[in-house]
Parts: sequence; C-alpha cells; structure tokens
Amino acid sequence: MQAPVLVLKDSLKRESGRKVQHANIQASKAVADIIRTTLGPRSMLKMLLDAGGGIVVTNDGNAILRELDLAHPAAKSMIELSRTQDEEVGDGTTSVIVLAGEMLHVAEAFIDKSYHPTVICRAYSKALEDAIAVLDKIAMSIDVKDRSTVLGLVKSCIGTKFTSQFGDLIADLAIDATTTVGVDLGQGLREVDIKKYIKVEKVPGGQLEDSKVLKGVMINKDVIAPGKMRRKIVNPRIILLDCPLEYKKGENQTNAELVKEEDWGVLLKMEEEYIESICMQILKFKPDLVITEKGLSDLACHYLSKAGVSAIRRLRKTDNNRIAKACGAVIVNRPDELQESDVGTGAGLFEVKKIGDEFFAFIVDCKDPKACTVLLRGPSKDLLNEVERNLQDAMCVARNIIKNPKLVPGGGATELTVSATLKQKSSSIEGIEKWPYEAAAVAFEAIPRTLAQNCGVNVIRTMTALQGKHANGENAWMGIDGNTGAITDMKERKIWDAYNVKAQTFKTAIEAACMLLRIDDIVSGIKKKQAPGAGQAPSKPKIEEEGDADNEQILPE
Repeated sequence: MQAPVLVLKDSLKRESGRKVQHANIQASKAVADIIRTTLGPRSMLKMLLDAGGGIVVTNDGNAILRELDLAHPAAKSMIELSRTQDEEVGDGTTSVIVLAGEMLHVAEAFIDKSYHPTVICRAYSKALEDAIAVLDKIAMSIDVKDRSTVLGLVKSCIGTKFTSQFGDLIADLAIDATTTVGVDLGQGLREVDIKKYIKVEKVPGGQLEDSKVLKGVMINKDVIAPGKMRRKIVNPRIILLDCPLEYKKGENQTNAELVKEEDWGVLLKMEEEYIESICMQILKFKPDLVITEKGLSDLACHYLSKAGVSAIRRLRKTDNNRIAKACGAVIVNRPDELQESDVGTGAGLFEVKKIGDEFFAFIVDCKDPKACTVLLRGPSKDLLNEVERNLQDAMCVARNIIKNPKLVPGGGATELTVSATLKQKSSSIEGIEKWPYEAAAVAFEAIPRTLAQNCGVNVIRTMTALQGKHANGENAWMGIDGNTGAITDMKERKIWDAYNVKAQTFKTAIEAACMLLRIDDIVSGIKKKQAPGAGQAPSKPKIEEEGDADNEQILPE
C-alpha cells in the first residue's frame, strides 16, 4: 500500500464539494435572518456595539452589516452586496440580502438532488432576464417636476425607517436638498452629487421639526475677532482663499544670524510689510468676508478688521468648495491672482449664530446655490445619526428619480407580479432548468412574505390571497400595506419604489446567489512562512505612517 500523498500542508483546512455549498448557504441564510426583521414599515431596530464601545441603533441594512465582524467568507460576500447596493442606488440594502438569502435557500433542495450548480445558475440568470422584462412592463414614468408624486415616492422609501413618524419632514428635506444641487448635464440628464455638495450638520438640541435645508452653507466656525468684526452682513462680497495669510516660516529649522540689533527690526518689518501687501491686494476688491483654508496671523486679522472685513480661518477644504458653489466665488490660491470675477456675490446674508453652545457661521439666501447644508436638530446623538442615515437614503432615492423617473409598485407588489409571471413562463421551459427557474420564481415571494411577517398578520392566508390576486400576472398593483398588513392597491396608498432601485436589487441578489453557488472548494489556512524553530516572533508595534495619519478613523467622534 502506498503512503498517502500530502499535497496541502497540515495547517491548511480544505472543504470541498457539497459540504461547501451547504455551508455557504447556511452562512448566507444566517446573514439574511439577522437583517430580515428590519424590512418594512413595522421593522425592528438593531442595537450594535462597535469596537470603540459606541452604540449604533439602526435598521438600515447596510449600517447593520457594516458593523458586524464575520468569520465566514460567504457571509462576508453577502455584506459586500448591501454595500454595493448602498453605493449604487442608496436604498434597498435590506431587500438585497433577504432576496439573495432566499435564492440560495431554494437552491439547497436542488443541490441535495445533485443538480449541477451551473444548471441552477443558468436557470437563475434566465429568471433574472425575465424579471427585469416584467419590471419594464409594469414601470410607469412620472414627471420629476411634480412635487407631490416625488414626495409620495420618497416617503414610501423612508416609510420603512425610524423617522417615518415625522412623516413628510425628512422627505421634504431630501427633495429640497437634491433639487437644489442638481446640475443639468444636457440631453435631459441630471447629475446630483450628494456626497460633495450636500453637507449634513448635526446639532444636538432643539426638536426634529427645527431641521431645515439652508439655501446656502453653514459652517462650524466663528469669525476670528468676534469683538471687532461684523457678525451680520447683508449681501456680502465673499473671497475664498486657499493660502495662509501669515508670514511664511522657513522650512525646518532655518536660522538667521543677525549681526546688528537694527537688523532684527528690519526683519520684523519685512514680515509686517509682506502681510500688509497681501492684505492690501485682498482689500482692493472691497470684500466683506474673507475665508481661508489655512492660517491667518494676528496682524493680518488686524488689517482686515480695520477695513471692516470679517474673516474666518482654517476651513475644511470640502466646506470651502461648498461655499464656492453656493455663492459663486472662485477659490484663489495666491492673493496676487485675485480678479473681480473671483468674488462671490451670490449670497444674501452672512450671519454668525449661536446654536447650543457653539457658534455657526451661516452663508444663506443664495441666489442660485449649487450646494446646500441640511441642518438636523434632535434630542440625542444616536437619534441624529439615525436620522442622518435615513436622510442619506431619502436623498439617494430622490436622486434616482431625478436620474431615471420611472416607478414600480412597492409593498411586495412588484415581487409578486414578477413571481407570477415567472411561474407562468416556467411551463414553457424545456429540460432540467425548469425546476430551478420555478424555484427562483418562488424565491421572489420572500419580500412580501417578510413584510407580512413583520406586520404580524397571518402569513399563510395573506400570501395565498395575494398569490390569487396576482395569479396570472394581472393587478400588478396589489401588495401588502406594511403598517396594517392588509392587502391593498399600492397606487391608492402611494407606496412606490424607484425602478432602478428594484432592478439593481434583483440583479445584485441573483448574481450573488449564482456566485456563491458556484463555489465548490474552500481552502483556508495560515499563509505566513515562518523559519522553523523561530516560533512566534513578537509583533512589531504598529507605527503610524504619514499616510495613515490623514485617515479620519483615528479619533473616535
């Protein structure tokens, strides 16, 4: 008898074949179960303790999964799904996971019957194509200018979130903000850059009803010399700088040797004159407000306040960009290069207000701002974080509609229609692919079923009734009212979803399910090669490189 040949090292673990597929399916179902209860308007919240000991209370699928630390590789790829969904369309993070989990769950039966995974995948992708076709059929276009329709849509998106009890408030904020910063690219396309031009400022205190979208920008800074400089300027002329208004210190440790005492005075005078000349260059343009991203020395501050100019220093680059967008100024890098066209005159009011115990500078009432600040007020920090997350989702939905103004019914109606149509189609499919195809059709029912579960109605009855209504692909608008669990017409209840959110959800879920099914081997083990007998070398203390120092994760908020 030959000695067995060892190909893999002892330290490697290898699982292969059916076992892996089962393990992957189990893992994905586990992830889906964590998230399942957060779907729909009657959803539960999850409370997570993150590594820093802070608390996150949320029901946004992506926010929950982002905080989880998982060991299983398949589960990790499920998390990537919701991340992709969040970056791509901003909503539907929960549904993606639930749907993908269900797709894998129905595939399990076929793997037990030793179907080949590729057969299942082929059937799934066929089902996906047909599902998207059905979406195209039932989608209806809307007019983006019609505010009430858009409001209904954004509301139904946030209906599943914690802030739904504040009704229109968040939806209004989101629509205002996105319509403000929308830029026409021509050919009827609109680009809305949420990350860059919409800043959400969270100020604890006050009531949620005080939250508003400012027609302009607000920054968490006060003027430099509060006593001397004006704190309220109507129609300010704004100059934005990206350079320090102070004397340049020499690079690392230059020393000047002075022979005579008078030279010291000359040296100081040169510095003063340099600063004065810079200030004069700026004052030529009669600004009312000078904002710089860098430092501003006392002397410069003196010259500016003497001229009646307010100044703000050390502003974040992103804030500066937003101010530039809002009031029409151009950020200038060297004072010598200032031109009249660089001065921003679009703002109607500059004002410093005290909110809570901090001072905030407002640059508001802009003529045609292309950037804005959403001011959120609320009783506690956790609440504000959650509201911000919901606002983010709402703004994404508003953006999606502006980009692609097509709607599909919400409340599980879309999924049921797709499911019914696919069931009909499955009878015309030949060969072995018919069964997985039909199973995929059944899997789509996971969404309405979960909605029904979360409402606490009799799931089996509701589902049967709904399937009856949808039986041959008609009444596409019948779905579950997530609050009461009653079967209603989504058109009347104004429960919509954006078309591209739904399409993206289906695509991501099915493609991911296929990917996980096709894994048939997991090799896991320790990669590091260690010198024999060296044992565990003491790990080096981690030294922060300059590159890491810029990451914002270092300081816990």
